[in-house]
Amino acid sequence: MVRDGREHMLGSAAASTDTVAGSAGRSRSYTATVRLELHCHSTCSDGSLSPEELAHAAGSYGVELFCLTDHDTMAGCGRTAAALPGTRVLRGLELSCKAERRTVHLLMWGVAKGPGREALEGRLRELRSQRRQRIVAICARLAELGVPLSAAAILADVDASGRTPGRPDVARALVAAGVCSSPREAFDRFLKDGGRADVPIAGLSLSEGLALGRAAGARMALAHPHTVGHFAVVRELVARHRGEGLEDIEAFYGDASPVRAEPWLRLAAALDLVPTGGSDFHGPRPGESARVGVELPAGVGARLREWLADCPALAGDDGDDDYSSSATGRPASSTVVTGRPAAVT
Repeated sequence: MVRDGREHMLGSAAASTDTVAGSAGRSRSYTATVRLELHCHSTCSDGSLSPEELAHAAGSYGVELFCLTDHDTMAGCGRTAAALPGTRVLRGLELSCKAERRTVHLLMWGVAKGPGREALEGRLRELRSQRRQRIVAICARLAELGVPLSAAAILADVDASGRTPGRPDVARALVAAGVCSSPREAFDRFLKDGGRADVPIAGLSLSEGLALGRAAGARMALAHPHTVGHFAVVRELVARHRGEGLEDIEAFYGDASPVRAEPWLRLAAALDLVPTGGSDFHGPRPGESARVGVELPAGVGARLREWLADCPALAGDDGDDDYSSSATGRPASSTVVTGRPAAVT
């Protein structure tokens, strides 16, 4: 496909064949020839690699399309474009939303400059302020439980790094204080949804998130649908919001076997969705995707490429004029963040 005067080839990605069980028990053979990365996280949110390091890793893997999707911030996107010359790079993020009392994550790609993006950035600033207030409230609840933590110290560390504040920051503080042995234990004991120290945050409704994305010219997908609930729950959710711009579903996810993609491919066919894929890479951690980039079947990749053809690409000299990089205006840093327990929420 010709885009911006360039022809986007499939590159040198080596073909590999996966056999997938079809809906009627038949085997379906896919030859994966398209490499891309549309779901990954840097130190601007809860990842452990800088935007530049992520981009270099994606380039080494041979992706033809790349988008950094940090949680609720686009602060590192321009930095990835500068690090990936010759590769099509989009501006995007993973937006945390609420739907029917569930937390759902909305992937956005191709956010364009203009009033729509400014409105999105403004809402992200408001969300960041709510997240900071939430950390203060969580620390107050922990104090009531006999676990004193300094909210000021946690927020100072967040500000120094430029990352999106969230419960993982409190989890790391609990580990550093010797209260918990791991961030996962911190969530299980205190911070999980409905946990003893959890403080709910209003956040965005899925409908509002989709409206913000549409106004900013973005393409949008439901991230990791397997974490949302039962298949029937996901189908109802997507069907309800399909007309609001929820046109894509992340069928291929991380290092999971292509077999796991089959139900989401069937749902995509039934609701006329565009299936996509991403690693959800946060860093080299046990139990998580071990690399930046995924391979998609040629047909899936071709449709996705066409669907994203109108999204504005970032140039290598497109600096970060985002307004949401941090509440203090500090630039995002490449400080390594360790012990990620979950997505920033």
